[in-house]
Amino acid sequence: MLHYKTPADLHRIAGWPLPENPLISVVDCVENCPLNGQEFTTDCYLIGFKKLKAGVILYGRTQYDHTSGSMIFVKPRQIVQMTNLEFEEAGFMIWIHEDYFNGHELHKVIQKYGFFEYETDEALHLSPKEETIIWELYQKVKTENNNNPDEYSREIILSHIASILMYSQRFYKRQFINRMDLSGKTVTKFNEALRSYFEAGHLHTKGLPTVQDLAGQLYMSPRYLSDLLKQETGKTAMDLIHIALITEAKNQIKISGQSIAEIAYGLGFENTSYFTRLFKKQVGMRPLEFKKHAMN
Repeated sequence: MLHYKTPADLHRIAGWPLPENPLISVVDCVENCPLNGQEFTTDCYLIGFKKLKAGVILYGRTQYDHTSGSMIFVKPRQIVQMTNLEFEEAGFMIWIHEDYFNGHELHKVIQKYGFFEYETDEALHLSPKEETIIWELYQKVKTENNNNPDEYSREIILSHIASILMYSQRFYKRQFINRMDLSGKTVTKFNEALRSYFEAGHLHTKGLPTVQDLAGQLYMSPRYLSDLLKQETGKTAMDLIHIALITEAKNQIKISGQSIAEIAYGLGFENTSYFTRLFKKQVGMRPLEFKKHAMN
């Protein structure tokens, strides 16, 4: 698989003029993309906007998504595959080498944006008003990047990129709400998948359920699933798994007659100490204390 270390490397292979700054590239995309058909990785973050021709369905556009432009976010060393990208209108790509953030607060902040770990079918679909906001910010990045650089250039560019990321987070929240209104609550589907995992006996054969397992059943990336659940319930996927496990543990402590160790192993825990810590965190007392309290 091809790997490009810098935005300049991407420009060379695509036949674009070399970027003004070797660590950041701002590219307008019109009609076909020169990188079409390639599968590659980079040391860069990618913030991209596209508006596809009618009939070309990529990135999972569905009935609850706006049919205008959509955005994608890729982190360094994540596989990028561009196939059949034909733009209905102009799009853009901002390639930012990870070193460009060194010494700036965005170096840490950008890692907290979960959408850089979403899959391509979980792209952000913009409403017309949202699209206008993103385009205005992009033009500011482009203008500053094309100016003669000075001591303020990097700070100004990164401030506009920070705004793009914050607005994107806001717009994803809107998309989560739209998804929930039209498709039903994700937490219901998640709990059904979790219950099926229990009933199928996977606790004995596979051990504790993972976010990856359940996300796969719901055809979502783990981070996207957790962010959806956080929006709906205030709890992450792992929080909900723990709640379900301890709820089942409390039930078994009351009715099964098994020892605490037997219950822990039956629920997929490899050792009782982890089970005890998690139980106390959720319930406020140790399993033996809970058992004594329940018996009384």
